[in-house]
Amino acid sequence: MARRRRLSSEERALWDRVAASAIPLHPDRAPSEPLSEAVAGGLPGLPAGLQPPEAPRALPAPVRRPAPEPSLRFDLVSDPRHSLGTGAPRMDRRRFDKMRRGRLEPEDRLDLHGMTLERAHPALTRFVLGAYARELRLVLVITGKGRSDESAIAPHRHGILRHSVPHWLAMPPLVGSVLDVVPAHQRHGGGGAYYVYLRRRR
Repeated sequence: MARRRRLSSEERALWDRVAASAIPLHPDRAPSEPLSEAVAGGLPGLPAGLQPPEAPRALPAPVRRPAPEPSLRFDLVSDPRHSLGTGAPRMDRRRFDKMRRGRLEPEDRLDLHGMTLERAHPALTRFVLGAYARELRLVLVITGKGRSDESAIAPHRHGILRHSVPHWLAMPPLVGSVLDVVPAHQRHGGGGAYYVYLRRRR
């Protein structure tokens, strides 16, 4: 490796004039170490061996990504209790009437009361698909009644699980296993629970 030569007196005088006229980027910050002769590069006419290394480039500013949308969606306006059980049932009418009057005993039950949406949704999915695989017909899903303030606007004031469960049951992957959903009779929880009548397994 060739030895780096020292600056001549003319080159040194030229560097001193340029350095004296330079405006520091940070006048209030003292240099961490004194300038050496090797930093005298970057001037026209200096040999290539005396050119200083390039200053590091500034890193680009981080790109802000939009927040992901929540995975769970539900209707914020309609109340499923107003429509459940009002249309023609898809199951046998006599059994449907007995179920609504609390005269059919659920074969299994799931208590979601106190769970968050993130826990309740997969728990409901596992329970219903498991009951369908075991060829059960009538199961009970307990949601809790929530608050009874009918003047509230947001559905979580009425019980967000009670509001969300019928919507989940009407969506894949559960809709293909469910035949009818109605609010439970008072002896099985009343407005804080649902009867879920499952299809026959094919």
